[in-house]
Parts: sequence; C-alpha cells; structure tokens
Amino acid sequence: MAATPIMEARTGARLLVLALLTLLVGDPAAIAGFPEASQLPAQAGLPDPLVMLDGHRVASQEEWVAKRRPELKALFQHYMYGVMPSAPEKIATTVARVDRDYFGGKATKKEVAITFGPSATPEIYLLLVVPNRREGPAPVFLGINFCGNHTVVNDPKVALPSSWMPKSCPGCVDNRATDAGRGSQVNVWSIEDVIDRGYAVATFYSGDVAPDHPDFTDGVIPHYYKPGQSKPGPHDWATVAAWAWGLHRAVDYLITNQDIDKSKISVIGHSRMGKAAIVAAAFDERIALAIPHQAGCGGTAPSRGTVGESVKRINTSFPHWFDAEFKAFNDQPDRLPFDQNGLVALVAPRPVLFTNAVDDTWANPEGQFEVLKGADPVYRFLGVEGLEADQMPETGKLIDSRLGYHIRPGKHSMGKDDWKVFLDYADRQLGKPGVSK
Repeated sequence: MAATPIMEARTGARLLVLALLTLLVGDPAAIAGFPEASQLPAQAGLPDPLVMLDGHRVASQEEWVAKRRPELKALFQHYMYGVMPSAPEKIATTVARVDRDYFGGKATKKEVAITFGPSATPEIYLLLVVPNRREGPAPVFLGINFCGNHTVVNDPKVALPSSWMPKSCPGCVDNRATDAGRGSQVNVWSIEDVIDRGYAVATFYSGDVAPDHPDFTDGVIPHYYKPGQSKPGPHDWATVAAWAWGLHRAVDYLITNQDIDKSKISVIGHSRMGKAAIVAAAFDERIALAIPHQAGCGGTAPSRGTVGESVKRINTSFPHWFDAEFKAFNDQPDRLPFDQNGLVALVAPRPVLFTNAVDDTWANPEGQFEVLKGADPVYRFLGVEGLEADQMPETGKLIDSRLGYHIRPGKHSMGKDDWKVFLDYADRQLGKPGVSK
C-alpha cells in the first residue's frame, strides 16, 4: 500500500526524534575501528545498506537511526570522503551589498559574508537572490558555482572572488578572477527563471571553501590542521567533503534568514559540485531535497561500475577530492563496504533526484539508475515511496517519485532546460511556491 501524506508525516516526525536522540547519545560507529581495505570481503554487487558491517540486518527503524545510519556515515568518512569537523561554535554574517530592485524589481539580491571557525579562516561569500513577489518565505536552491559569483549574474556590482581560480574559468588571468568573466555562466544558473517560479537561489564560489587543486595550503582545510600538521592525514577530510561542509555553513545562515523557508532548502550541484551536494544532504538533515546533476564517480555513480570514470582514474586525476584511504580501493573497488546507494540511503526519507545526459557516458547514467534502485529498499523500510520505476525512463521523461531520475539528450553541462526539470521536481516534492501578483 502506498504511503499517505499523513503516514509520511508521522514517519518523518518519528525519524526526526530518533535522529535527535542519536545526536544526544553520540555516534557509536564514529569511534569504532574499521578494517584495512585488504581485510574487507569483496562484494560484486551493490552492498545492501540495511546490512551492518558485521552482517547483522537492520530490524527496525529505530535500529536504522541509532546504529546503521551512524555506522554508514562513519564508513563513508573513514574510507572515502574523510572526517568532517563539527560545526563551528560561532558563525557571524555580514551583509555587504543589497539591491531590492533586482531583475526589474522581481527580486532582492544580497551578498553575505559568512565567517566561522578558527581565526583567519576564509569567509564564504554567499550570493542570495530572493523573489519579491511571493507569499511567505521562499524555498531556496543552494549550490556551489565553479568560477565565482560574478559569473552567475551579469552584474558589475557583484564582488570578484580573491581566492585561487582554475585557468579554465572565463576571464581568469594568472589564476585570479577578472571583470572579463562577469555573466559568463548566466545560462548555467538561470537565476531569473528560478525567481519567476517562486524560488530563491543561494550560491558561493567553491574556492571560498577549498580551491580545486591538490596543495591543501589554502581554503578552510589548513585551518583545521593539528599543531605541526602540513597536509591531511589518511582519514582527514578532503576537498569534496570540504565543499559539502561549506554548504552546511551556508545552511547555518539560510535558516536564520526570515525571507527563506528553512524547511525547503534544496541543494543542487553539477559534476564535482554534484558530488558535494549529495554528500551535504547525506550529512545534514536540514537539507530537504538533493539534486546532484551528472555527479558521476564519487557522487552518484557506483564505485563498482564498469562504465565511465573509475575509482582509480578519479583518484589519479583528482587526488585531492577524496581521503587517502580511498586510494586503497583503486584496484579493488569491490572491497568497499558500501557503494553510492548507501550515500543516497543516508538522505532517506528525503527526496533525491539524479539528472543525466545521454552522451555523458563518463558519468555512467545507467549505473546511477542502479544506485537509486539500490537505495529504494531503505526508503520503503522507512515507510515512504522510493523509486517508482523498474527501468530507466525514456529520454526527456521525468520520474518524479521520492527517488527521482531524468535523462535528456546532450552532453555534460547544466542549463535552462535542466533547471526546468529541477523546478518541476521540487514543485512535486516540496509543493509549488506561492507567487503573488
């Protein structure tokens, strides 16, 4: 029998209480020792998220929340993403610029500096655009951009990032942003279209948190080194985890903003930022919905996949994205005690949408669908719908169930057509926002 809205509401409330109790008593799996990679058994298929590391099958929702979910979080941090620091005790925000007549009066734009952590830790500069014509607080899409806030809107007043930037970014000179890059990714983010649908958009530059290079000498990570430490340890957080952690700090601010509906914060990300988005949702239950777009290996594609990017290839090309322990699985990904269906299971019972493109075989679209199928039993176990399909949908057709999927023609990119799918899915799962005339 399909779960009714009342049943789902009761289930969600029950799970929230259990999750809070887990926080109070601590995370038992986080302090447990785990075997070395060579000591783990090989598993050809996707491991069952409902089976504990010791082989015990989870028997109740209470056991999922109190034991298996914390264990899965600890496993992903130990073997793959690295251990993220706790939330900072203090977070300060400063609104640097406000424009209440943005997009011809349709929106209010703010630039917000978020300060946290040890002294001298870099600030996150959040660009927030909120619809003016709305009924109550606005739901928000939160995501990390590749090349700076100045690229996602065509606005000479938006501050240029001062941190290191990849040479591939438009207008980048000597790894620094310039005015030449302004507005170069307007179509990637389609912010005005999002505003017209009643949603806010919040975004920051990835380099504010962790520059996309393997030095580990700038960004937030070095500020959490222990005395005498000059690089991350084998299980310390790496770049993808740092980006996800940065999304958590943005959520810290958004839940205090009266213009934002704190119960409807969706994370969005493309490619490597899609990896960060799904990790952020898995580790922060304040996030209501996750849309990792073309996130591929290390995000939404199976590590055991035989199509597209492999664990060895991604660790070789981007050695800073994952912790050192993950490299032990380069030639034996089948020894991982989890796969990415377990990461999706950590988001349960909240909605997750995977979006892909036919020609983007590097991201393994078919394997991603199998990941959703592998997470479906956890959603059912928790009393909500999961993936309402047995096979991949036709190109261009959206599966808009709690576990959703969409594949379109084309290649590895994000643009207006993708945003229409994101918005339609959010409308379906969170409710269409009220837009005043």
